[in-house]
Amino acid sequence: MCAVNGGPAAVPAAGGSGGPAAAGGSREGATALAGAVAVLAAANVLNNRMAPRLAPLTSAAATGALLALARRSGLSWTELGFTEGRRGLRIGGALAAAVAVAYGAGIAIPATRRFFRDERALSLSRARALEEALLQVPVGTVLLEEVGFRGVLYGLLARSHGTPAAVAVSSALFGLWHVLPAIDMAAANPALSALAAGEAPGGAAPGAPASASASASASASASASASVGVARPPEAAGTPSVPAAPSAPAPPVAPEPPAAPSAADTARVVAGSVVSTGIAGALFCGLRRRGGLAAPALLHVATNSLGYLFARIAPGEPPPR
Repeated sequence: MCAVNGGPAAVPAAGGSGGPAAAGGSREGATALAGAVAVLAAANVLNNRMAPRLAPLTSAAATGALLALARRSGLSWTELGFTEGRRGLRIGGALAAAVAVAYGAGIAIPATRRFFRDERALSLSRARALEEALLQVPVGTVLLEEVGFRGVLYGLLARSHGTPAAVAVSSALFGLWHVLPAIDMAAANPALSALAAGEAPGGAAPGAPASASASASASASASASASVGVARPPEAAGTPSVPAAPSAPAPPVAPEPPAAPSAADTARVVAGSVVSTGIAGALFCGLRRRGGLAAPALLHVATNSLGYLFARIAPGEPPPR
């Protein structure tokens, strides 16, 4: 059989589109995907456990390695999300402003104010807080997470398995990425730990016994009340009564520091964080499709960096009466 131009007809490779070339491309994509996951896992441990202050350097190096893997596997810059720059800036800027408004309302309402008082932010000096908000978050966190999850992983998965799989898998991995930070958050934010344990934040769980100091104070008050009206032995005749010296006021009792969360409470905080950040990852993927990486990156920076600011300006809890 001859082709139209008289030459020999092209014979399709065995297996059609699933021939050796396609199989090689599939293996190359799987290798790139495994390499990207390995780079992200190593960076996660380094940034959260081994060298947190060096996170900007670690994240910049990991981002470069991820982009090299993606480009070597054949992904274009458009497939990686480096597109729609102006539109992404508009969308991300509007969402960042909405985050600022929501945070402002959150610290203004007493019922939600305590959730913003994160000890990780409150324990920092002003210079360190600025470093976190302006360097550690944008470069050490957002750069790697957006390029890694919404850029490289999303692009590799979308090419090999389609957009729905890219959204689902990259978002699930993004949720698991937050296991180590959530463990730290459980210890640094007692209000969230109490909420996860089913308690009223800042108070004891319903039906829980009072603390030892409270019990002691109650016992002392009961003893004092019981002594009122008890008959005193008559004084000897002619012996003038000596007024008792006024007792000094008792010093105020310092509030007890919050107890460390239990393993079960920490597990609940971690599970909630994984689920919520996985959902956020899916939302960020939607923004990426509409405005490239710029849109989710701006929202991500606002969510984290403004958290440091509002944690420091949130009014403290009023002292107990």
